[in-house]
Amino acid sequence: MRFNTLVASALYSTAFLAGHAFADEIDDALGDDASSSVAESATSSSVSKPTFTLSIIKAPFFEQFTDDWDSRWAASHAKKENDKSTEEEWAYVGQWAAEEPHVLKGIEGDKGLVVKNPAAHHAISAKFNKAIDNRGETLVVQYEVKLQNGLECGGAYMKLLQDNKKLHAEEFSNASPYVIMFGPDKCGSTNKVHFIFKHKNPKTGEYEEKHLKSPPVARIVKTTTLYTLIVNPDQTFEIRIDGEKVKDGSLLEDFSPAVNPEKEIDDPKDEKPSDWVDEARIVDPEATKPEDWDEDAPFEIIDEEATKPDDWLEDEPTMIPDPEAEKPEDWDDEEDGDWIPPTVPNPKCDEVSGCGKWEPPMKKNPNYKGKWTAPLIDNPAYKGVWAPRKIANPDYFEDKTPANFEPMGAIGFEIWTMQSDILFDNIYIGHSIKDADQLKSQTFDIKQPLEKKEEEATAPKPAEKPKSPLDLNFMEDPVHYVREKLDLFITIARKDPVQAIRFVPEAAGGLGVLAVTVIALLVGIFSMSGSSPPTQVKEAAQRVKEAALDAKDQVAEGASTGAESVKAEVNKRTTRSSAAAAAEE
Repeated sequence: MRFNTLVASALYSTAFLAGHAFADEIDDALGDDASSSVAESATSSSVSKPTFTLSIIKAPFFEQFTDDWDSRWAASHAKKENDKSTEEEWAYVGQWAAEEPHVLKGIEGDKGLVVKNPAAHHAISAKFNKAIDNRGETLVVQYEVKLQNGLECGGAYMKLLQDNKKLHAEEFSNASPYVIMFGPDKCGSTNKVHFIFKHKNPKTGEYEEKHLKSPPVARIVKTTTLYTLIVNPDQTFEIRIDGEKVKDGSLLEDFSPAVNPEKEIDDPKDEKPSDWVDEARIVDPEATKPEDWDEDAPFEIIDEEATKPDDWLEDEPTMIPDPEAEKPEDWDDEEDGDWIPPTVPNPKCDEVSGCGKWEPPMKKNPNYKGKWTAPLIDNPAYKGVWAPRKIANPDYFEDKTPANFEPMGAIGFEIWTMQSDILFDNIYIGHSIKDADQLKSQTFDIKQPLEKKEEEATAPKPAEKPKSPLDLNFMEDPVHYVREKLDLFITIARKDPVQAIRFVPEAAGGLGVLAVTVIALLVGIFSMSGSSPPTQVKEAAQRVKEAALDAKDQVAEGASTGAESVKAEVNKRTTRSSAAAAAEE
């Protein structure tokens, strides 16, 4: 029975340090911490979401990817046409599906067209019931893009395909003729929203891509992004992202190459005459070097008028051995040689004009002229900059209405991407800005705020700055609390044991009780064996008891004064913890 009591006492002693802190903080922990846990649980609950409702908006082409979507869309498995620089052949093996988003869902039951495979070529298209011809009308192209896994390298743009008899969905590829390419594209430093249209040369019949000169930057986020393109009959265009205008301009002025070529071009047969002089200035042939010109004079000379400052310390070296440097413990003089401490700037030199041997400074030589060169003069034979003569451009034409695109018969996504789960939804292709805005209010304006709200609610909380050992809370991390308190006690005790006891009394008390318990265990063991404990054990127990009582008195007397003397030590430890945390981040 007595032995069991001693064992229990030993176990209690090992936990005394934690128990001391727990007793002081248990009331606050049961009150504030419990209520805060409930609050955090409520905050992290899922955001309430509405249910998908099919829109009744009418348009030449409108897609919300309902259950019958695959009756309108067909994936292509054709071979991708490569340029002649490579012999590799790529097939469109990427798979497609209509799914609800699995990242930051905004509306329940709202499905979109999803790219299923990373690092793969994907191609899919849908024919229009009737070719879309925007001649004389506004063209509006709008769709949603949701990058569920982000976008490091790949495209998320659409193509409006040319209406022709060769338009077969199963053969859709990068070689299929298109009229407009629009949407985000990112890889490496490239991050833009494409707007490219193909223009037919009325003289040659050849098509040429016209690229927007300064495209806007794509938004690479996991919430839904809405991209809108508006092309007006007056040849102007506008690009919107999430309903906000980010770019506008003219089809006739803001694309490269320009829609219309120059009226005049350089005559390819004209050549510069052999006697043409195009040097505007020449060296003066009559100039001579002045007799007093000294090319050997140095740029700087010693300042003979300079004097040594009164506070110059000529006997002080500029560098001195580092007084704080210590010889490494593993330094072997026989193997490593004599240890020489590193040098540091002499602090005495910082307070005066300088140290060491004084030498007069250098100054600019007033007689310095450098190497003589003859001056330049206007060339009397100069004829000006030669340029070939201009002639009428035989290929010139003027198309004043490039916004009258050729009829479009289908929409297609032909992309390569390193990221999967790119989702497309609510595709509108028509002629009404009002209808496109109405669709935005019914879909995007509802889902995106909910997605952002959920993103904020589920975002990880920023890491807190490391606390001083004095600010630690036992309930937050008991193991860390005990470790830091003991470590602080040992660090301070190496310099001043008394201050360590005063400043970290819980550590001192815990260690004291532990020592008493160990002695008590020994006494108990001897008692159980029927023999009395040795005199040394009794004396040790008495000394430990007296030391514990003395530590208690010292704690009561000097707790406040001890804080002042070890404040620097705590600051040092906190600074090291902050630096370590910053390095991990």
